[in-house]
Amino acid sequence: MCEKIKKTMEQKAKSIRPFIGAKDYELSRSFYRDLGFQENVLSHNLSVFKVDGLAFYLQNAYVKDWIDNSMIFLEVDNVDLYWKELLALNLTAKYEGVKLTAIRELDWGKECFLHDPSGILWHFGEFNGR
Repeated sequence: MCEKIKKTMEQKAKSIRPFIGAKDYELSRSFYRDLGFQENVLSHNLSVFKVDGLAFYLQNAYVKDWIDNSMIFLEVDNVDLYWKELLALNLTAKYEGVKLTAIRELDWGKECFLHDPSGILWHFGEFNGR
């Protein structure tokens, strides 16, 4: 029998930052600022957006298949309150193509959904004490 040796990384991970694209980069930048993220411009075609110690990179790049299959899950403390805050932002009226989907209750918790102006699907979820 072959004995497997478990090897672990010695350095601790500090964050994970996905890269997402934008169909209209300037519009998406405005959208994410309105959503409450703080923008730090890194170059003419790349920004990092941060909230509560979490971050993602927005780049001026659009590949339809990539964007159409991009999803991000953001865990929040209270989905019901987060949903009310999303509605109050009136993003669907301000940005063409933005869609909100109401809260769903599932075995693991509950979540609501937001499609950004490019079509990226955001899940905002709250776990059942797991």
